[in-house]
Amino acid sequence: MPELREALAEAGFEDVRTYVQSGNVVLSTSRKPAETARTVERLISKRFGLDIAVVVRTRAELARVVKRNPLGKVAADPKRYQVSFLDGRLDAAATKRLEAAVAGDEQLVVDGREIYAWHDAGVARSKLWAALAGKGLGVTPTARNWTTVTTLLELADR
Repeated sequence: MPELREALAEAGFEDVRTYVQSGNVVLSTSRKPAETARTVERLISKRFGLDIAVVVRTRAELARVVKRNPLGKVAADPKRYQVSFLDGRLDAAATKRLEAAVAGDEQLVVDGREIYAWHDAGVARSKLWAALAGKGLGVTPTARNWTTVTTLLELADR
């Protein structure tokens, strides 16, 4: 992550901070989110030789995700409460496939470019999690547990 922070700073991004080792970055820029995503994807490809899809949210968008928190009353363990951030909206067929994968006490809320998912028994054997993490959504997803989501918002507020 130090190398990623350095590369982003060299590319003109400001206030670059990272959180844990899974590509969570908070930064300042005047660029639009789509341009930021493309720039970071190219930078990662050129500097590290990795083809990684980048999904960007503004601080305001992330704050709305946290405020919305539609499963907060049932999601007792933040490590089992996931938000999938998408680079576009799901179509109706993909939404129905996800809804069909919900089992047991799992819960799912699709809201614009975010998917909130409560995995009561964890993600390891969850068919819902497999569907969320798979390639069949038609959009690029990246998921974070609730602790990471709220910590990223705190980082953005510093």
